[in-house]
Amino acid sequence: MKLSGLEPVAIGEGTLFVNIGERTNVTGSKAFARMILNGQFEEALAVARQQVENGAQVIDINMDEAMLDSKAAMVRFLNLIASEPDIARVPIMVDSSKWEVIEAGLRCIQGKGIVNSISMKEGEEQFRHQARLLRRYGAAAVVMAFDETGQADTYARKVEICQRAYRILVDEIGFPAEDIIFDPNIFAVATGIEEHNNYAVDFIEATRWIKRNLPGAKVSGGVSNVSFSFRGNDPVREAIHTVFLYHAIQAGMDMGIVNAGMVGVYDDLEPTLRERVEDVVLNRRPDAGERLVEVAETAKSGAKDESRRNDWRGTPEAPVSVGDRLAHALVHGITEFIVEDTEEAYRGILAGGGRPLHVIEGPLMDGMNVVGDLFGAGKMFLPQVVKSARVMKQAVAHLLPYIEEEKLRDEAAGRDVRTKGKI
Repeated sequence: MKLSGLEPVAIGEGTLFVNIGERTNVTGSKAFARMILNGQFEEALAVARQQVENGAQVIDINMDEAMLDSKAAMVRFLNLIASEPDIARVPIMVDSSKWEVIEAGLRCIQGKGIVNSISMKEGEEQFRHQARLLRRYGAAAVVMAFDETGQADTYARKVEICQRAYRILVDEIGFPAEDIIFDPNIFAVATGIEEHNNYAVDFIEATRWIKRNLPGAKVSGGVSNVSFSFRGNDPVREAIHTVFLYHAIQAGMDMGIVNAGMVGVYDDLEPTLRERVEDVVLNRRPDAGERLVEVAETAKSGAKDESRRNDWRGTPEAPVSVGDRLAHALVHGITEFIVEDTEEAYRGILAGGGRPLHVIEGPLMDGMNVVGDLFGAGKMFLPQVVKSARVMKQAVAHLLPYIEEEKLRDEAAGRDVRTKGKI
């Protein structure tokens, strides 16, 4: 799949999970909705910019609000984005349940975007008509697992609808298979209703089936839906998102509409919480929901406990090495102590006859290697890696004066000042 804003984005077999920013959606963000309803479109641009800065590779824009002229709002906001290169560089997902809003949005965006969404809800003829128009516009399409009888809520229904839609799109219309993004419907788990217990498993297994049987097609979904039963308890919701994504990505999920601030690092989840969340997500036991509720309040109150926030730094009685502290800061995107820890690492290496560049090539790169391993294993996601890169940048910036000072000394002594290491 090839998409583009001002810059191209290629999504293929070797591509890691693609984060679609969800905050520019009036139905999903109260703050964004308030800005749009008050006509504060310039201020709303900051929400889009923040998503891109935090690692969103695509931004979803939705203006479906009863008190809003959705078409006019979509056009105005997209035209403003077009004049902001730092936002417009990423592809746009035009998200609406109203076809006129989708078409108006497609006429505004630069490059190749995504439409969210089309389905067979109103029958095959309407589905064919919209698909042909999207092919003319050159847009990729999210295809919902939704037909004339309703949304697919079981594995069998998800597979049936997606296969039927694929055959119509590819075999009848000639729609490029690589421009099809199936959304097999992510529903809330741990609702207390037995029929809902397998919702996450059904999505994961449907994803696996789509990737094996519908060549070229991609899979996406609205990740926050899965944790809706625990709204108001952000630590538990974050844990559910993290566990769900870990397993869904392994099954082949290519992208998702995600709030980057509500996804954690899989290996950092508290072990008991992670086990109980996995019991829920994977439907491993009939009392999984009740067992998660038992620890939910503890997880919520524990997240507010500031007394142990800096335990990772160690104590005089149980010190933590500066290398381990730097690695922790890089993995978790913590800038608070990065200057003093980088300075400590530099002083230690200097005392051993080393050079400032050795701090970068040694403990800092060791920490970034941990980040790379977690990212490659699907246990970290791009927004978190972006934060890690910012920490690394700050550490390197602290070392630059020492590197320049060393260079001047070498020049004065007539020594070769060409780079002797690698970054």
